Parts: sequence; structure tokens; C-alpha cells
Amino acid sequence: MSFPLLTVTAAVPAVGAILTAAVPASRRTAAKWLALLFSLATLALAVLVAVRFEPGGDRYQLTESRPWIADFGVRYELGVDGIGVALIALTALLVPFVIAAGWHDADPLETSSSRWRPTQGFFALILLVEAMVIISFEATDVFLFYIFFEAMLIPMYFLIGGFGDRAHAGSDENAAAQRSYAAVKFLLYNLVGGLIMLAAVIGLYVVAGNFSLQEIAAARAAGTLDMATNTERLLFLGFFFAFAVKAPLWPLHTWLPNAMGEATAPVAVLITAVVDKVGTFAMLRFCLGLFPEASKWATPVILVLALISIVYGALVAVGQRDIKRLIAYASISHFGFIIMGIFAMTSQGQSGATLYMVNHGISTAALMLVAGFLISRRGSRLIADYGGVQKVAPVLAGTFLIGGLATLSLPGLAPFVSEFLVLVGTFARYPVVGIIATIGIVLAALYTLVLYQRTMTGPVKEEVRTMPDLRLREVLVVAPLIALLIGLGVYPKPLTEIVNPAVKHTMSDVKQTDSKPEVAVEAQKGEAAK
Repeated sequence: MSFPLLTVTAAVPAVGAILTAAVPASRRTAAKWLALLFSLATLALAVLVAVRFEPGGDRYQLTESRPWIADFGVRYELGVDGIGVALIALTALLVPFVIAAGWHDADPLETSSSRWRPTQGFFALILLVEAMVIISFEATDVFLFYIFFEAMLIPMYFLIGGFGDRAHAGSDENAAAQRSYAAVKFLLYNLVGGLIMLAAVIGLYVVAGNFSLQEIAAARAAGTLDMATNTERLLFLGFFFAFAVKAPLWPLHTWLPNAMGEATAPVAVLITAVVDKVGTFAMLRFCLGLFPEASKWATPVILVLALISIVYGALVAVGQRDIKRLIAYASISHFGFIIMGIFAMTSQGQSGATLYMVNHGISTAALMLVAGFLISRRGSRLIADYGGVQKVAPVLAGTFLIGGLATLSLPGLAPFVSEFLVLVGTFARYPVVGIIATIGIVLAALYTLVLYQRTMTGPVKEEVRTMPDLRLREVLVVAPLIALLIGLGVYPKPLTEIVNPAVKHTMSDVKQTDSKPEVAVEAQKGEAAK
């Protein structure tokens, strides 16, 4: 048996979570360093996965398959394609920065009981989420995927509800109530989606007789899988609903602003840059892979919902007074672009959507973490409480600006490449949808630049006059993310080489080929007529 690299990659953070939680209460610093060490070990394993993956090889590589619940056809099956490799790398990359950025976020308050170990629990939960997200990107057994797709909700619930943002207006009781509300709303929305998906998972087993993604795909290709049209559509809707909640897609998005607003900045990054990517990833792997005809049937409605997400999220972001909620609504708009790219059913659109997942994760992490550093200094999330920060903390302001420019997809930064591909791919098949989606680009420039202008420029407010600039630890957190945004913006080839072969397989699943834009076709007809 070959070395189970994928299992080890997911197991290392899980073991780290257990060991971190077991550190004595008096050794908080040791727990932090232990968690950081395990996150770096996971990153090294993720790099090894990427190195061993051959873009031109088999669709699923580094595969593992063992019996698990044999009576019900459930196997422990893992495998990665290029999309999974890219998202595993993103997850493993961001978690060390999340841990370093949240170094003091879970230190106990003076009123905390000495018997409770908040610091150890905080970092253990982060590692546990990482382990569950990674194995979700690796699972090729539908039931195995479902288990971890749902299980990651539990540690996230405690991270939101138990370790919320301390920069909250009002009393401690009010802050605790808001955190509890956000955590419960997050859990309920995702549990409802998960329960609907569970019914679809059971229905898939009844139809296919097993849960193996590869076996179901092979049976479909061989013509031995008999799935009625209505059955396929119902199963697709069950899967898609759960993924749309996780993504989140309008109108199932309302839990995200509450969760990101009440969570600490590092946990907010974990939500939108890591956990939510499982939803969009699953749309590509399971919705399109298992239900290709139903995916094409639902495409018009999904594209409309994606357009609403793009425009609605950006419009609401423009009117926000809370920094973190602004970033949350901006993310809803960005997820609309990702879902639009997936269901454009073109290779450019799906390549762009996958790159968007990675680039959005990096850009949102940079912006949200700098925003967290800013908020921790002032003790307020309200935009109106800031002004003139660039004069007293120029490094903080500069990094905030770069993160914001990446969010609006400025050419030369990584998100521009992915957004451009999504729009080109969408325009090629659905030109009206592509044109309307560009409204989101204009609005992104508006909310980003207005946010920077109101917080960083103008007269220096008295409350920020003594604000310190970024410290060494904070610079070490933000600088690599900014370097990645610039590097991948100038040279995205390492990512595209990994992703493109997987996209071709997905396009083959849905039996789609790239088409030229209608305007190009009309132009060619005109030339031929001449």
C-alpha cells in the first residue's frame, strides 16, 4: 500500500487539535505555538500533495480506497483533482495566518474562570475546522463528504458564539446575545441545508446502489445507470440547496453578515475564505459531476440568482456603516461571480471560478485581517469612528489599500485574472448575463474606495491620533498575502496549469464545449457574406 498522503494531510491538523486542547490551562503560549506548528506541518503536506500531483495525469490522483460501512456501500475513498489540490493549498496556506493573526484574540478576560481554557479551545477548534475542510476537498465518496460537510458546523458554531469580536457596541450582555444569535443562525441555516442534502444522498444511493463518485460516473458513461429525468432533477436540487446555503447564494445568504460581523477577524476569514469554498467546490464536483443534465436544466435560474447576488451584495455593501459587514456583503457579491462562472458551462468560466475561489480567499484574508488589526486598536467596527489613519499608521493604511484594491479586482492583482475569465466565459454563452454582471465591478470600486476614503484619509480624529502602526507579527501575517496577490496577478500560470485539466473533465461530464460569443458569430457571418 502506498503512503496515504491525503489521509495524513487531513489527520495532522486533527491530531494537532487534540494535543492543543490538552495543553494545561496555564500554558496558553505553548498552546498557540503548538497550533501554529501543526498548521505549518499541514502546509508542508499540502505543498507535497501539489508537487506529487500531475496535471496531465489521471483525473483523481493520490487515491485511497478502503471498506468502511460495507453493508451500505460506503467506502473511505479519497482522491484529488486539480481543483481540490488548489483549494487544499489555499486552506493550508491561510490557517497559519489565521492563527498568527488571532494570537491574542482568545486570551481570557479578567472575569474569566481559571478552570476554562479559552485559548486552547480557540486554536484547537481552528485546527479541527481545517482538518474537516481538507478531507471534504479530498472525499470522492458522497457519504464520506457529507459527514465532514456537516461536522465542520460544530466547531464553527463554537468559534462564532464562544469567541466573538470584542469590539462590540453596547453592554457585554448585548454582545453575548448578538454572538449567540449569529452562531445559532449560522448553524440552523446550514443544518437545514444539510438535512435536505441527506435526503438527496439517500435518494442517490437508492438509484445508484453506492456512494462512490467515480463508480457512479463510470456507470453513467457506460449507460448502465438508469436515472429518470425528474429523479435527477430532484436529487440535484437537494445537493444544490445545501451548497447554495454554504456558498452563500442569494436568498440563502443572510447568515453570513451576522456570522462575520460577530466573529473575530481571523474566524471571519476562516468562514468566508475557507469554509464557504466547500459549497462552491461541491457544486463543481458533485452537482455537475453527478447530475449533468439537471445542472444544465437549472442553469438559467441559477445564473439569475448569481446575478442578484452580485448586484445585491455590492449595493448593500455600499450602504454599510460596519467595516466587517461591508466585507461580508462584498463576499456575497464575489460568490455570485464564482457561481456564475461555474454555471456558465464554459472552460473559461469554470477556470475563472476556481481561480476566483483561491484569489478571493487570499484577498479577503488580507483585507479582513488588516481590518481586524484596525478594529482592535480603536475598539469599534463603525466606519464613522475613523478618519486620517494613514497619517498616523501608514503601513496599516497601505496594506488596507492593497487588500481593498484586490477586492475590487484591480488589474495586476490576482482577483482581476479570475474575474476577467469568469466574465469572458459567461459572455461567450450568455452575453446579457455577462454585461449585467459588470455592474458589480463598478459597485465594488465604489464601496472599496469610499471605505478607504472615510477611514484612512481626511482629518485625523482624536480617537485615532495615538493609534500604533502594524507590529512585526502583524506585518509578517499580511506581507505574504500581499506578495501572493501581486505574484498571482502578474503570473497566474502555476494555478491555471493545475486547474485547467480538471475543468476539462468537468466540461466533459456535462457534455459541453466552448462556444464563441454571439457577437463574434454574427461578425463572422457578416465577413462570409462579403
